[in-house]
Amino acid sequence: MKRLIYLLISVVLTTSCSDFLNTAPKDALSPATTWKTEADANSFAIGCYQDWIDGEKLLYQDCGSDIGYNQFPWEEWNPIGNGTLTASATGANFYDFTTIRRCNAFVENVQPIPFSNEADKLDLIAQVRALRAYKYFELNFWYGGVPIIDTYTTAEEAKVPRNTEAEVKAYIYKELDELIPNLKEMPSQKGRIARGTALAIKMRSALYWGDYQRAMEAAQAIMNMHKYELDKDYTNLFTIKGQSSNEIIYAIPYAENIAYNEIVGRMYNNADGGWSSITPTQNLVDMYEMNDGTPREESPLYDAVHPFSNRDPRMEMTILFPGQVWQSKILNTLDKEVNGKENPNYPLVADNASKTSLSWAKYLAPLEQYPNMWQTATSPILFRYAEVLLSFAEASNELKGPSDNVYKVLDEIRLRVGMPAVNRSKYGTKETLRELIRRERTIELAGEGLRRADILRWKDNNGKMIAETVLNKVLYRVIGSIDYTQTDPHKRAVIDVNASAETRKLETRQFIPENRYLPIPQSSIDKNPKLEQNKGY
Repeated sequence: MKRLIYLLISVVLTTSCSDFLNTAPKDALSPATTWKTEADANSFAIGCYQDWIDGEKLLYQDCGSDIGYNQFPWEEWNPIGNGTLTASATGANFYDFTTIRRCNAFVENVQPIPFSNEADKLDLIAQVRALRAYKYFELNFWYGGVPIIDTYTTAEEAKVPRNTEAEVKAYIYKELDELIPNLKEMPSQKGRIARGTALAIKMRSALYWGDYQRAMEAAQAIMNMHKYELDKDYTNLFTIKGQSSNEIIYAIPYAENIAYNEIVGRMYNNADGGWSSITPTQNLVDMYEMNDGTPREESPLYDAVHPFSNRDPRMEMTILFPGQVWQSKILNTLDKEVNGKENPNYPLVADNASKTSLSWAKYLAPLEQYPNMWQTATSPILFRYAEVLLSFAEASNELKGPSDNVYKVLDEIRLRVGMPAVNRSKYGTKETLRELIRRERTIELAGEGLRRADILRWKDNNGKMIAETVLNKVLYRVIGSIDYTQTDPHKRAVIDVNASAETRKLETRQFIPENRYLPIPQSSIDKNPKLEQNKGY
């Protein structure tokens, strides 16, 4: 697959800069040959952006949680989801310092270079430092303490021990606080980091580590910019035409025929020509409230035989479910045969059929937007404004409990899709509102790669990670058939509530407290014996 750097080159660089990158070694740009002009510095900064965030990996990340499923172990998220990780079979690997090394080299060598505008220089340096801070945040969250590395002249020098998690966190916080004032409010080019993105990194990292005051202040700072707003059309965000939405703070850029995203093809179901590699689970369906604003367990509207009926509209906007009209046909993932012919979307018919009987609608609908589903311009969203509002709500509630400001931002998110405002009396305490905020965050951001981190950081009333409950279960799909005489698409799927557990079973999942952190790859420890493996691996 073409890499991100080619898109950034096409969007950002001049011809002379492109010539420079074509002739200089991209991973070993020496100061003697490159650090002379402002154009040289800009060229090296583009190299720092290469693969700083993997948009394809982002689409897989919910498969490491209860709301997503990756059916193919070799795609690396199945073992994270079912807890079969080992040091030699780590699943998806985040343990990579390539971006950090490039950013180190940039920061160390850029200072003597004269720029025509000092503000542009400070902005460029801040961009690169933000890339580096994000990579350290990613490493530190998934692995715990990691080495804060310098530039080394020999492999022996590079054999350094891990810093503590607290030390890395302090480093990230200091970097972000220093660089944010130097960033421009809006990016000069597509794919560049600006102040809103850096504030979002600050917000998310603080929220993940439970520093709620810092998280709330960062979210408020983004809100105070008045540059972002909720898109009136929720589904628009996840389409090619919606990539310019004011709700999107940062999306990982891809382009057809240049630096394309081929993971979308893996997400479509078998009959559409896809692989069903990344699918939502029935667990996610069960989390959506009924359209009366109450959980399914409490609402008279819930019918287990028709579980897709009367749900929060975001369910239909997020998930392709059996019974709805898809590609001008009734989507059937439940019956083994349709009109006397084998159903290509039946879970047990083909490897590429969705094993959960569900597919994501986000990024997939409409299929017509892609001339080639294997070479798309889909740009997965890393940060959007709804996350800012939800982060503000969570942090504020944890600090001070319910308030008008918290209810206001939650209502803004819910009313956008036609859901009722928050029931103030039902969710009038910190504990009950926490439950609602967590559910709202899960369904609003489903399929966007945040759920695994959330269930690791969230605790229950006994201080136990939520992941220890939701991932220590058997993963099930629904069994049933499609009623073609039914005109309501939400009731066409008729679920067999008496189907045996064995026929519904997808896999047995496990999660132990040590799975809070991913295993450091054994290959990395072999190269650097000073690294200590995480407990449990």
